[in-house]
Amino acid sequence: MEFSIKEYSKYNESEILNLYQSVGWINYTNNPNMLKNAYTNSLKILAAYENEKLLGIIRVVGDGYSIVFIQDIIVLPEYQSHGIGTALLKKILEIYQNVYQKSLLTDNTDKTIQFYKSVGFEMDTDIECRVFTKMF
Repeated sequence: MEFSIKEYSKYNESEILNLYQSVGWINYTNNPNMLKNAYTNSLKILAAYENEKLLGIIRVVGDGYSIVFIQDIIVLPEYQSHGIGTALLKKILEIYQNVYQKSLLTDNTDKTIQFYKSVGFEMDTDIECRVFTKMF
């Protein structure tokens, strides 16, 4: 499968909401203004395209020097397992290779654990740390 990765520079609400809806991330689709503001204030957003069709996205927040936090990485379900997510993640890791800490928070499933370990991430428990978060 051929696809290209480029910077996502112009927010298109319908294609972004479609992408988030396709994976069931309703917290975002129920709050489209929050999502638009999140995109506007992100550090970096890359997108994967097949011609003009948006296949996936990766969104990063942080300072870009000491930490980046991979907030969202999404690929349309019918295009998953085609290397798109891996390509998006590797491109972000290349861009921010000199950043001390690269973090993300994800679902605790075998699929996600295997995916992130395959690209060099470690679970907090593997490095004797704990992640704390507060929602709302």
